[in-house]
Amino acid sequence: MTSLLSFIIVLGVLIFVHEFGHFIVAKLFGVRVLKFSLGFGNKVVGRKWGETEYLISAFPLGGYVKMFGEQQGEEIPAGERKRSFSHKPVWQRFGIVLAGPLFNLFFALVLFFIMFAVAGLPEPVDTTVIGNVAPGSVAERAGIKPGDRILSIDGRETTSWEQVSRLVRRSNGREITLVLERNGKRVTIHASPAMEKIKNIFGEEVGERYMLGIIRSDKVKYEKAPLAESAKAALVQTWNLIYLTVMGIIKILQRVVPASELGGPIRIAEIAGQQLEAGWMNLLYFMGLLSINLGILNLLPVPVLDGGHLVFLTIEGIRGRPLSDRAMEMAQRVGIALLGTLMLFVFYNDIFRIVQRWMGS
Repeated sequence: MTSLLSFIIVLGVLIFVHEFGHFIVAKLFGVRVLKFSLGFGNKVVGRKWGETEYLISAFPLGGYVKMFGEQQGEEIPAGERKRSFSHKPVWQRFGIVLAGPLFNLFFALVLFFIMFAVAGLPEPVDTTVIGNVAPGSVAERAGIKPGDRILSIDGRETTSWEQVSRLVRRSNGREITLVLERNGKRVTIHASPAMEKIKNIFGEEVGERYMLGIIRSDKVKYEKAPLAESAKAALVQTWNLIYLTVMGIIKILQRVVPASELGGPIRIAEIAGQQLEAGWMNLLYFMGLLSINLGILNLLPVPVLDGGHLVFLTIEGIRGRPLSDRAMEMAQRVGIALLGTLMLFVFYNDIFRIVQRWMGS
């Protein structure tokens, strides 16, 4: 129930933000908006205010803004062309299409700013407490456990994780003696670090060094900061996540990151439920991350997505005229086929993960 509730909250808000971007910029340029819908398919509820009908539709995975005159070949009376999308200059249509993804990116920035302004700026706690032990690692075989605090290595007191990392690295594989604090008691462990490959966030090998297979605790502390510092931190956070999202897509295309890592609605619902249980701040962070993903994915040059429309508008701006109705129709069919295939694939990944967990339990 928690997963369903959080899924509805997260997806509903992000779809609304995206479509509101299209809607408000269309209004700004004088385009008549006929429908504003959260979801696709049959109307569940709807009400008309002014010239726009606002809807909640049956299929929740998306939404749309229907504008007057946006259909190819649509006949528009001469007196109404000033309110028609297709009769607006290319740069205005480009701005209307681009506004959806940009609003998602801006929304993430706002969420991060709220988080930092309310909770403070996160600072990693420099500790020697072990947060995780890699399965099958030297540390696991030696009996080191998550939650242990490293007091010393070979008689040298350790007060920071950098010291721990340096002493393990300089062991050159010889046996070292670790004194740990576990449940208020001291425990002495002997272990020989092994040469392991270092991987970046995408799983690429970037080097190697002697390691035990331990990861420090990810505990952070929050420190209050002026609003200007919170805004700057939110901007940096947003930019970093945009970069990681773009690089993640590139790595998937390069087959560095396996396609099995892709998740769909079921996976989003699971993670959203976990974040809601962990607290509203965690849910806001996840929502910001997902908003950036939604914005970037919509900018991909795939017909049907906003990025595909931007490509068509760019070609029109260069040529001085739009592509033929036939070319547009064929491109849309290809886009629908690609999007449909991707949806089936991520649903398969989600279900396969659930089956794997069920088989392993």
